[in-house]
Amino acid sequence: MLEHGGRLQQAARHYGRPLEQWLDLSTGITPFAWPLIAIPERAWHRLPEDEDGLDQVAAAYYQAPRVLPVAGSQAAIQLLPRLRAACRVGIIAPGYQEHARAWHQAGHQVTTASAEALLTRVDEFDVLVLIHPNNPGGEHFDPATLLATHRRLADRGGWLVIDEAFMDPTPSLSLAGYTARAGLVVLRSVGKFFGLAGARAGFLCAEPGLLAEAREQLGPWSLSGPTRHIVAAALADTDWQALARIKLQVAAQQLQDLLSRHGLASEGCSLFRWCRLADAEALHQALARQGILTRLFSEPASLRFGLPADAAAMQRLDLALGQALRELADEG
Repeated sequence: MLEHGGRLQQAARHYGRPLEQWLDLSTGITPFAWPLIAIPERAWHRLPEDEDGLDQVAAAYYQAPRVLPVAGSQAAIQLLPRLRAACRVGIIAPGYQEHARAWHQAGHQVTTASAEALLTRVDEFDVLVLIHPNNPGGEHFDPATLLATHRRLADRGGWLVIDEAFMDPTPSLSLAGYTARAGLVVLRSVGKFFGLAGARAGFLCAEPGLLAEAREQLGPWSLSGPTRHIVAAALADTDWQALARIKLQVAAQQLQDLLSRHGLASEGCSLFRWCRLADAEALHQALARQGILTRLFSEPASLRFGLPADAAAMQRLDLALGQALRELADEG
């Protein structure tokens, strides 16, 4: 199993600090979660039904011709490599490592490289996997460039797979609306922007033939009835979505400014900031000793900071970061 953010109980045991005393900034999940609603009893007592309207609501939200609900985009990440014969796959790095793991385990020849390198070597691959915006770097890509890349791949039966798990704050950059085209595959998730990570829900956007093949492999009831009810309501709540995008933009700018005041240059998107640091592990541990959990990366050495939820959480991070950096300076 690869390491991921959000392992708060493990951190609490390791550092001997109760769960309620932690500030978890390790995941990139919004701190402004969609407000939950009551779930009708029928959602618990009946088998999930495809005709409940979720597909139509999701297609409208993502502006996609067709969607397939899946148990989080992770389910699609693990499924897609099994839908092709062994081939040459280029995957963005640094990035979400489950992509490379899934394609490698399915027997494909995997090359990891920066997006810039991959986009200049398109003809060397049968499948190109990008994350947009990238995690953890937050890089954004020009949609026209991505569509041109897709055409080069599709002309010889290739795929362009784009993981858009962090795309919701910037929907105009999404390629979901073009996924009727063969070989263009977009993954979406409700975990990050809506704060519904525990629902384990996402969507695969692609042309009908590929969706039918994926559905056959997944089998029935990929999402539970309660999850389908909650997700449909969240995707239809346009007023909340508009306000959430503003709140995320403000909080991300505040976090970037805070990090900058401490001498930490950062990259990222509206849901997190990412800092490359030679002493990332030492800073991660120094913050954890104060009850603040960040996401540590080893290649390259770096930390990802999720958004603090309010002024109090921002101030706590500010004070803890100052203390941690002083400790490291004294040790050096």
